[in-house]
Amino acid sequence: MGRHTGSCHCGSVRFRIDAEIVELTTCDCSLCVKKNALMTKVHESALTILAGAEVLSLYQWNTKRAKHYFCSRCGIYTFHRKRAAPDHYGVNIFCLDGFDPSTIPMRATEGIGMSVVDRMARAEWPGPREDADRL
Repeated sequence: MGRHTGSCHCGSVRFRIDAEIVELTTCDCSLCVKKNALMTKVHESALTILAGAEVLSLYQWNTKRAKHYFCSRCGIYTFHRKRAAPDHYGVNIFCLDGFDPSTIPMRATEGIGMSVVDRMARAEWPGPREDADRL
């Protein structure tokens, strides 16, 4: 099994993943495009926060099912709990220490078409609009 450590830019948030990295993903949803992250998917049991849990900031939008974590000190996106697989995290592989992503296959995931259900959704958020009154 693979073991990788990582951190945010300032080092306040440190974490470890205990998983083989077999695939990297990009996402074209409105948030992932702006943060330009390259991610790997790991089960929640494979992610351990070693330091800095208290300085993590949480950002949620739309359905509020996905939970995006950032260091509140340096602003770096470290990982997020996935909307489509809430028992998994997407980990920003650029935060991993000494990790070379060039040897890992990359797959583009389609997030732009995920439904938008927030009544206060910005017009810029792509995706099909659901009738929020039915939710």
